[in-house]
This record gives sequence, structure tokens and C-alpha cells, in this order.
Amino acid sequence: MQYIRLFKIDHAFKDYSQYYFIKGALNTTMGKFYFVRHGQTVWNVENKICGATDSPLTELGHEQARETGRILKLKMDAGEITIDEILTSPLSRAYDTAKEISVMTGVPMRIEQRLIEQNFGKWEGTARDGKEFARVKQNFCDSFDGGESMMRMAQRIYNLIDDLKRDPEKTYLLVAHNGISRIIESYFHDMTNEEFASFGIRNAQVREYDF
Repeated sequence: MQYIRLFKIDHAFKDYSQYYFIKGALNTTMGKFYFVRHGQTVWNVENKICGATDSPLTELGHEQARETGRILKLKMDAGEITIDEILTSPLSRAYDTAKEISVMTGVPMRIEQRLIEQNFGKWEGTARDGKEFARVKQNFCDSFDGGESMMRMAQRIYNLIDDLKRDPEKTYLLVAHNGISRIIESYFHDMTNEEFASFGIRNAQVREYDF
């Protein structure tokens, strides 16, 4: 059974309370990692599908990243958490978020190619709430005419988590995307297709996963 902690970092209301999700019995854990979604982007504001396309952070996105870094630094200084290294998606919205956090915390960072967001092919840059996209996204083996299927993305993320579990003495912070957060969540517990499709976290939000 897995133990998942979510740090609620609400940038609108400055509410930095913590709350917990516990599934089943709590086992003795061997290791852990943290996950942060990138800050707000231009295409987030415009309600467009980013996917593997680079959409830069807005000024609010940079502020969110710095605030998340500040909170993590406070928790590190208080001995509540440890982060040894930051692994980031190569896309600028995640990389720049990771860089802001790295500067605030002093934790080194490097690119992990497997953390790149899913490529949605011909749907990149289209409306996120488009009815046709919502329909085709249910096809987990569809590569969207030149993109990447959900199953192939899951394969690389599952492999990455397996690699992290082989090094339990080191605690990583992963900085990536909403689609990646969905895959990570599915690694740790079963989800229906509807639960999987609706799962997501807010910009610059932090989740903790124990294994």
C-alpha cells in the first residue's frame, strides 16, 4: 500500500497547509520522491494544449515557482524534508520552474528526458476542452498523427520510477507536467479510465510519493 502526501501550495490565497492522502495500510517505506508541476504558462492562460510544444512561463508562473521553492527551502531547513537532486523535463516551462526552485533551495538540477510531456501530435495548440480531443484522448494507443501514445508515455515514466526505487537512499524532486502527474498517480494505485482522465494538479503544486 502506498502513502501519498500532498503539499497544498495555494498561490491565490497563500494557504500553505498540508493535507494527506492515505490508501490502505501504511507500510514501512524504503524511499520517496517529490513531484512538482510547472508554473503557469502562456498556453495555460489561453486554454491551449501544450503537450511537447514549448510554452513559456508567465510572470505569475515564475512567481509560483519561486514561492514553491521558498516553501520547500523552509521545510528543508526545518528538517521536515530532504531533497538531494532535482530532475526536470527538458521543456522550458518545467526547466525554468526547476531552475527557480534550484536557486531558492540550493539543490542541483539536471534534465531527465523521460519527464517530457506527451506529444499530442496534430492536437498541440488546440483548445484543451475541445470535444473531439476529449474523445480521441480516451484511445490510449493513439499517437495522434505523429505524436506519442499514452501507453508509450506510461512506459517511460514507469521505467523512470523503477529506476528511482533502485536508489532509495537518494531523494529526488521531479519537475514536469500535468500529464506526467497523471501517469505517476496511476503507478501507485489503480484508477478507472474516468479517474485517470480527470486527475490533475495545479501549477507549482507539490506531491510526495513513498515507496
